Amino acid sequence: MKSILKITLALSLLVSFSSCKDNASPNYQYMPNMYESVAYETYSESNAFNSVNGLKGKEGQLPAVGTIKRGYVPYEFPNSPEGYEASKISSKSPLDASKIDMKKAEELYVIYCAICHGNEGNGKGKLVTQGKFLGVPSYADRPITEGSVNHVINFGLNSMGSYATQLNQEERWMVSAYVMKLKSQL
Repeated sequence: MKSILKITLALSLLVSFSSCKDNASPNYQYMPNMYESVAYETYSESNAFNSVNGLKGKEGQLPAVGTIKRGYVPYEFPNSPEGYEASKISSKSPLDASKIDMKKAEELYVIYCAICHGNEGNGKGKLVTQGKFLGVPSYADRPITEGSVNHVINFGLNSMGSYATQLNQEERWMVSAYVMKLKSQL
């Protein structure tokens, strides 16, 4: 009895698999958009990845001319010694001095600056006292202004890197104001 059931099951499976396959007519497609997507013009159909003006396929990845990132405020001074000197002379904080939150400015300074420059701005931060970095100057030894400090935070100087990606424009000016407060206390 068991062998008859096994033979019947095997034959029914064989018949069912062979009956579903018909090479003369295609089968039904359920949800055809998953198999055949709607045709849009892709980069492969355009000149985006061809060499145009020596860009070697990067034209499709470049932003349009004249656009800036959302939330980005352009900085008017170039990353050069001349830009540093110009920012020292003519760059002023757009923040109202009486409304700067010095507590938050101090927190930002401790997070980003004190590790090298020290909590007092004397150039004796933890990395300096451990000998990891040498030559970090005290704020008292340098002729700095709020604009030059902001310029250095934007672009970095010597061994110090830029903090423009960690601090937004308002926070950079707050830290600059706090650095000037530390300089006045030294």
